[in-house]
Amino acid sequence: QVQLVESGGGQVQAGDSLRLSCRASARTFSSVTMAWFRQAPGKERDLVGFIDWSGSTIYYTDSVKGRFTISRDNAKNTMYLQMNSLKPEDTAVYYCASRAGPTSSSTSRYDYWGQGTQVTVSS
Repeated sequence: QVQLVESGGGQVQAGDSLRLSCRASARTFSSVTMAWFRQAPGKERDLVGFIDWSGSTIYYTDSVKGRFTISRDNAKNTMYLQMNSLKPEDTAVYYCASRAGPTSSSTSRYDYWGQGTQVTVSS
């Protein structure tokens, strides 16, 4: 099985930056799509963004465009989420996910999930 582990969450103030990491245990990491999702209390789990196997195709939801950056280092089996200019509305549990197929915005199409890391942004 592919195992994903998120790290880097914490509590910060509005305007601060935070960098999340997702480390995968997979021999085929370089050929899979990776994504970040987040879930706030009382809300559905929503896509933050995804990145294809090569890092050439990257998508962000409108609410984080210009503030968040997704990248991946296939040699290290790791995906990153650099979050800048954080807002209280970014407070959520952040999850990384992977799938063998093409990029997708749907939670149901991702096969492997991490346990999540909490990000809390105070005003």
